[in-house]
Amino acid sequence: MSAQSYGLIATFETPAAIYHAAEQVRDAGYKHWDCISPFPIHGLDKAMGLKRSIVPRFSLAGGITGFCTGMSLIWWTGAYDYKLIVGGKPFFSPMFAFPVSYELTILFTAFATIGGMLFLNGLPKHYHPVLKYEHIKRGMDDTFFLVIESRDPRFNLANTKGLLEKAGGRDIKELEA
Repeated sequence: MSAQSYGLIATFETPAAIYHAAEQVRDAGYKHWDCISPFPIHGLDKAMGLKRSIVPRFSLAGGITGFCTGMSLIWWTGAYDYKLIVGGKPFFSPMFAFPVSYELTILFTAFATIGGMLFLNGLPKHYHPVLKYEHIKRGMDDTFFLVIESRDPRFNLANTKGLLEKAGGRDIKELEA
């Protein structure tokens, strides 16, 4: 191949086949690889050795920020900026600030969740070398793919191809970067 190599792609026919192949690739010590599936496969993330996502932490930070923003906004306007005694009520009470804080908690949580997900996934990404593969559209219909990137420290073209063959991969091709 004349162009720089992105890695190897192998085709698998069933969810069980790609699941077991993922376990073999994980056990072989590869770090930069991925599975492409037309639908979610229960347990595939565990078979790949993936850790739990940190998106919930982004969501929690957004929710706490939204709640504190709502409470601070009501405190600032009621107790400091625009002091107005109405019916002997206090300048600030969490009871009155709750609706605003509740709505801002939901809003900031949603923004933080979406923003964190986009950030961690590296999106928007308008190009990926896997899209050059001529049969990649089948990955949205009925076929499963496993891609091992050439930037992986354990990547060796012959050894990696042998591993994919041993794992049951068919139509193993080298991808251009």
